[in-house]
Amino acid sequence: MTTTLITGGAGFVGSHLCERFLAEGHHVICMDNLITGSIENIDHIRDPRFHFIFQDVSEYIYVKGEVNNILHFASPASPIDYLRWPIQTLKVGSLGTHKTLGLAYAKGARYLLASTSEVYGDPLVHPQPETYWGNVNPIGPRGVYDEAKRFAEAMTMAYGNAHGVDTHIVRIFNTYGPRMRLDDGRVVPAFIKSVLDNRPMTVFGLGNQTRSFCYVSDLVEGIFRLLMSNEREPVNIGTEYEMSILSFAKLINKLAGTDLPIEYQSLPQDDPKSRRPDLTKARSILGWEPKVPIEKGLSDTIEYFREKRTLQDAAAAKASGQETQQ
Repeated sequence: MTTTLITGGAGFVGSHLCERFLAEGHHVICMDNLITGSIENIDHIRDPRFHFIFQDVSEYIYVKGEVNNILHFASPASPIDYLRWPIQTLKVGSLGTHKTLGLAYAKGARYLLASTSEVYGDPLVHPQPETYWGNVNPIGPRGVYDEAKRFAEAMTMAYGNAHGVDTHIVRIFNTYGPRMRLDDGRVVPAFIKSVLDNRPMTVFGLGNQTRSFCYVSDLVEGIFRLLMSNEREPVNIGTEYEMSILSFAKLINKLAGTDLPIEYQSLPQDDPKSRRPDLTKARSILGWEPKVPIEKGLSDTIEYFREKRTLQDAAAAKASGQETQQ
């Protein structure tokens, strides 16, 4: 049986990858220290081929037996998280990448690094092709994440070139879907949290900055195809459907059936003005194309969070009633 190790496997994207590789018939090892991941994301998996290891991948990693694939997805990924844990973010991008690449080398495993569109910084080229080297402030507040991923890419390429490890790099653009954390500060959960709390939506600057949002199932499909391909250099995965943050807030209002007011706050330092991938390479090499329309993906995501909030409220009410009886 093929064994696939997924670091950060209890996170948003990682948990969906665990499900995908189980569906492909793999034995899946999920490794996570739960700084930003959650057991709740994988608690529903009841499969004897699934194994969880509580582990900080910045430390020494030991995995018994054969490992065929390693997907390195461990890292804080939202500004709130990597500003809260800047050292851990730098360590998981550097030491964590080194440790997992060393394991791939020792096991003869195929390796895929989760990189990010943040390597392009506040881009001066639009849309962003993989050949663009980026416009990154290494000492700005976002530098701990941006430079960790840029270093991770360099380390991954070095292991491929120096040791012949079968390496792959995916540059992930804005992705959304079930299992995001409502409090992680990214655009989609932040706006949906406003809907659930019936509070104004917060837009930074004038809301003119643009993003392109990819549904998580499309991302997972692209990642799987890249891992199974012969492509060694980075590949963008995302969607070209680009819209302003202000338009996005209005769309969520519409899909949620709400009419929440919009509040404006100062634009954070180094916040990218635009972000959209050039997908030429993903199409030509992987035969991959995003398929989930934004309205469908957002509607499903809103419904997921509404159902989750309902269950949480019911559990809280039950607990409160039990305390009152006592």
